[in-house]
Amino acid sequence: MPDKQQASFQTAVHDDFKRVNECIHEQLHSDVALVSKIGEYIIKSGGKRLRPLLVLLTARACGYNDYNHIPLAAIIEFLHTASLLHDDVVDQSDLRRGKDTANALWGNAPSVLVGDFLYSRAFQLMVGLENFKLLHILADATNIIAEGEVMQLMNIHDADVTEDDYMEVIRCKTAMLFQASSHTAAILSKANPELESDMANYGNYLGIAFQLVDDLLDYDGDAEAMGKNLGDDLAEGKPTLPLIYTLKHGTGDQKTLIREAIEQGGRDNIEAVVEAVRSCGALQYTAAKAQEYSAKAKRCLNLLPEGEFRSAMADLADFAVARSF
Repeated sequence: MPDKQQASFQTAVHDDFKRVNECIHEQLHSDVALVSKIGEYIIKSGGKRLRPLLVLLTARACGYNDYNHIPLAAIIEFLHTASLLHDDVVDQSDLRRGKDTANALWGNAPSVLVGDFLYSRAFQLMVGLENFKLLHILADATNIIAEGEVMQLMNIHDADVTEDDYMEVIRCKTAMLFQASSHTAAILSKANPELESDMANYGNYLGIAFQLVDDLLDYDGDAEAMGKNLGDDLAEGKPTLPLIYTLKHGTGDQKTLIREAIEQGGRDNIEAVVEAVRSCGALQYTAAKAQEYSAKAKRCLNLLPEGEFRSAMADLADFAVARSF
């Protein structure tokens, strides 16, 4: 089912997505060879490209038939890619999607600086759209995402982080760019205020569901399919929802185990931690929470006209929670 759903939302905007890729490669050009080299490497390193796809699907679902959704989708991908370059430096990651990270290959300084280049190139493209409302939303979103990253950094090794704290971090860190993707596409399409609001909410709910499943897969996924090791978040001392739930509902021994694991980081007790989150119902709780947000996202589609693009957006919400990678 996930493969069929993925094909649905990719096929619906196949031609548009080819144009987005062309725009991305064109805009990655720099007279500084290392900028182009690292930029091309990270862009080509895989990934589901859900955020630019969301721009294209929302624009088409809202009846947009011009060209500017193409550079808008490229803007979103540049913002996302820049954040990945910076994240990998902050997290000291060596692997992403099964490949060496840019910082592992070229070092931290070039990775941070090329991330800065991608941010600035995104804002150059934004200015080219000549739409102040779009610029305002994307500037705000970029700022909130940065705040979310700092909030997550502050929570590392803190076993007292609450579920509300966690949900606020993922709303800022992950869901905000999904929200900006669908919201700006609706604005570009000159959607009425009610539909514009629904499209912004769709992206927010979709992004939350997506991150919840990411955190679930960290303890119940296929390491090879994901291109990273199980327990990566635990190794970094990140208190995600499966751990937070176990700290609240687990046995005394399980609570002690999880608290020590968060506070110390590393993978020394990864097998025991995985067993604890599985046996106390944390994974089922996280999955149910993701399904709840996926359902909220699909209810936001009711004002869209029936058709291929609305169906693809519903499939995208289903895929976000049914995926295994």
